[in-house]
Amino acid sequence: MFFVRSATERDLPAISKLLSETAHATYDALYGAEKIAEMTAKWHSVPALKVNLARKNSEFLVADNGKVIGGMGYAAMSETLHETATLHQLYVLPAHQRQGIGRDLFAELETCFPYAGHMRLEVKENNAKAIAFYEAHGFTARGQGVPHWGIATIVMDKPLD
Repeated sequence: MFFVRSATERDLPAISKLLSETAHATYDALYGAEKIAEMTAKWHSVPALKVNLARKNSEFLVADNGKVIGGMGYAAMSETLHETATLHQLYVLPAHQRQGIGRDLFAELETCFPYAGHMRLEVKENNAKAIAFYEAHGFTARGQGVPHWGIATIVMDKPLD
């Protein structure tokens, strides 16, 4: 059984590995392993994660069963959009997907921003599994996002109670 808790600096190497493994499993066939390796080296490195961990008005969570970190989530209040929490990362190791880990991480994240009127995210437009997950959790597509690394994204948002 996995328990959701706040991430610590000691977790960052395991989180970096989780992010890399999950990104490769999800996107290598679509965009190529080389491009995904380049992206993960920049966005999912321990130094990049350490910056996120220290960011004010953010929440960085892991799903931990005492042996492995099976998932992670990171969200923060937007610095440019009024009353908006942005979900930056929600990843679950492929071996542990479809066990409720993503649901549990998301459920905790959406309660962490009491002054946010809604939550926003960008998802790769080819990631049908993630889009279906977000739609099942109340998100609606709002249009095209900003392409990263030449990969198109969709902006989705959800009102928060």
